[in-house]
Amino acid sequence: MRPVSQPQFVPTIRRAVEADLPEVIRLLSLTDEGVQKTDHPGPPLDPRYREALAAIAEDPNNALLVAEIEGRVGGAFHLTIIQYVTNHGGRVAQIEDVIVDPSLRGRGVGEAMMRWAIDEARRRRCIRVQLTSNKARLRAHRFYERLGFVASHQGMKLKL
Repeated sequence: MRPVSQPQFVPTIRRAVEADLPEVIRLLSLTDEGVQKTDHPGPPLDPRYREALAAIAEDPNNALLVAEIEGRVGGAFHLTIIQYVTNHGGRVAQIEDVIVDPSLRGRGVGEAMMRWAIDEARRRRCIRVQLTSNKARLRAHRFYERLGFVASHQGMKLKL
């Protein structure tokens, strides 16, 4: 017997607004298994989230974007356009904080978000799109590879 496939969604990708923040923060605080992390910032939201969103909204090279499906936030990601001196002053699109609601995974939401980001990078004349993903997120890595991303560099972080 073949598994029943879930209907695919075609979300509207748009800039996040303040009203989206509680759902975006909730999604970002889920584990890969869809379980709420113990450090989830419940209501009321810390004002720093609104301050961060306002700063992002003022920067033309920064965007917190959401995938809206049937009037609700089904996913989110952060896109930053970085201007470099290398590669003849080329721009790079950096994608971070990619999340899809666990109930919508495998239904085209993540792919729609990434294709939107790639198209925006082309529109902005970027020379490449790059992202980082936690080494433990093997399912996400397979997803990105299916879209053409290549694990070409080793990422490092220093917590401050």
